[in-house]
Amino acid sequence: MKKYLLSLSLIVAFNALAQQPVTGGQQQFSPAQKLNYAERVIEAFYVDSVNPDRLVEDAIVAMLRNLDPHSSYSNADETRELTTPLQGNFSGVGIQFNLNNDSLYVVQTVAGGPSERVGIRPGDRILSANDTILSGAKRTNADILRILRGPKGTEVNIDVVRRGEPDVIHFRVIRDDIPISSVDAAYMAAPGIGYIRVARFAEETAAEVAEALERLIPQGMEHLILDLEDNGGGYLNAAYELSSIFLDGGDRVVYTDGPRIDPVYYDVPKGNRPLRGRLVVMVNQNSASASEIVSGAVQDNDRGVIVGRRTFGKGLVQRPIPFPDGSMIRLTVSRYFTPSGRSIQKPYTPGDETDYRLDMLHRYEAGEFMSADSVHFADSLRYTTLRRGRTVYGGGGIMPDRFVPIDTVGYSTYYRDLLAKGLFNRYVISYVDVNRDSLKSLYPSVSSFIEGFEVTPGMIDALVAMGETDGVAPDPEGLATSRPIIEAVLKGLVARDIFDTSAYFQVVNPVLSPIFVEALDIISHPDSYDALLQ
Repeated sequence: MKKYLLSLSLIVAFNALAQQPVTGGQQQFSPAQKLNYAERVIEAFYVDSVNPDRLVEDAIVAMLRNLDPHSSYSNADETRELTTPLQGNFSGVGIQFNLNNDSLYVVQTVAGGPSERVGIRPGDRILSANDTILSGAKRTNADILRILRGPKGTEVNIDVVRRGEPDVIHFRVIRDDIPISSVDAAYMAAPGIGYIRVARFAEETAAEVAEALERLIPQGMEHLILDLEDNGGGYLNAAYELSSIFLDGGDRVVYTDGPRIDPVYYDVPKGNRPLRGRLVVMVNQNSASASEIVSGAVQDNDRGVIVGRRTFGKGLVQRPIPFPDGSMIRLTVSRYFTPSGRSIQKPYTPGDETDYRLDMLHRYEAGEFMSADSVHFADSLRYTTLRRGRTVYGGGGIMPDRFVPIDTVGYSTYYRDLLAKGLFNRYVISYVDVNRDSLKSLYPSVSSFIEGFEVTPGMIDALVAMGETDGVAPDPEGLATSRPIIEAVLKGLVARDIFDTSAYFQVVNPVLSPIFVEALDIISHPDSYDALLQ
C-alpha cells in the first residue's frame, strides 16, 4: 500500500512538473526538484531496500566533494565529535586515561574535577562504570568516552582496583563540566624565555594563553616561544584574540573575502597593550588554518620571527550550517588573507580531493622538508611586510623566516615499530604503576626530576622484551641508533604521568624538536633575532 501511494504521488509529481516551462523541447526541472524527484524514484522502485536518510546524506557529501577540499557534511554524532574539542568544555568525570592490554588506567585526574574530589588517583585501574565493564572488554577510546561522559549532574558509579589495596574500591562520581585545555605546555625554557605550546584554537584559547603568561612573567619571562607545530587550527576568533596579545592597536590580523560575502577585516582594537619582548613562533607542515592566521599576522606586522617549515595552506573559510537533526554542513564561503594581502590557501582543483590530500607526499618527494631551496615561489606571489618591507610570498601556507629541516638522525625502523605498537606508553604505564610513590618521593618537582631521573639499562631491556613479546624483533643496531630518542621519550612519558603534559615537553623538546632548538637559539641572541627581521 505504501509503495502504491508513493507511486501515485510520483505520477502526481509528473503531472505537476508538466506545468513547468519547456526550453528547447525539454522539460525543465529546478535543481531542487530534480534532486528530490531522484530520491523519491530510488526509494520507490530500486531493486533493494534503501535507507532514505543515508541516500540523502550521500548525495550531500557528493555535492560538497565537487566544490573544494574543505566543504564537508557531518551527521549528528560526527558533529558532536568535531565541535566538542573546540567548545572549551564537556561534562564528564574528569580523568585522563590510557588503555594498556585492555586495562583502563587513570593517567591524571583533572585538578578540582569530579574524580579528584572523590579520591580517584593516577594509577587506579577502572573496572566498570555503572555496571558496564571497561577493563578487559576490548573497548576503544571512543567507547570509553561515550560511557564516562554525560549530562552535568548525573551520577556514575565507578569500581577501581588500586595497587596495595586488597579489595575493589567503589566511587560515586557526579559528572561536571570538564575544561578542554588548548595549552599543552607552559614553562621557562631558559632564563628570561618562556615557552607555550598551543594544541588547538578553541573558545578559551586566548584566555588560557593569558593565564599561562601570568604564571611565567613572575618567573622572569621577558621573551616568548609560541609553539604552533601540528596545530590544525580551530576558531577564527581564537586566532584573532591570541594575535591581539602580541600586536599593537590598529594592526591587522587577517581579513576574509569572497565573491558573495563582503570583506571582513579583523583589526586589533586601538589602545591595545600587547606583550613586548622578542617573539618566536614555531610552525611545521601540519600547522594549519588558525595557526597560519597567527603566523601570518606576526610575520606581516614584523612582530616576531617564524621558525620551522612551510605551513599546511588552509585558507578557506567554512560557515557552519546546522540542520534540525544535529547534522551540519561546513560550507566554504570566503578565503583568508594575511595583512599584506597574501592568500593562505594552497592551490587545488575542485573535485580532485585525492591530489589535494597527497600534497604532503608531493612536498616530501620534492625535498621540501629537507631544504628551503626546494620551495619555489613565482614573482607574482611576492609581497612585502607592512613595517620593514621584508619580502614574503603567497601561494599557500606561511613560509618561515628561518627554515628548519626534518631531523632524521637517530631514526630507525626499530624505533618506528616500537612507536607504532604503542609500546612506549604501555611500558611507562606499567613502570609508573609500580614505582609511582617512590618517584613522587624522590622527585617532588619537575626540575628535580629532569636533573635527577635517568632511564636505566634495565628499563631499556624491559622495553625491548615487551617489544619482542608483541612481535617487534630485537634490533641491536636500530636500538643503538635510536637510543637517545628512546630514552628521551621514556623519560618524557614518565614525567607526564608523574606531573603533567607540560613536563613531557620540557623533557623532550631539547632532544626531539630541532625547531625548538633553533627557536631557542634565535630568541637567546638578539643580533640573530634582529637580523631575521631586517
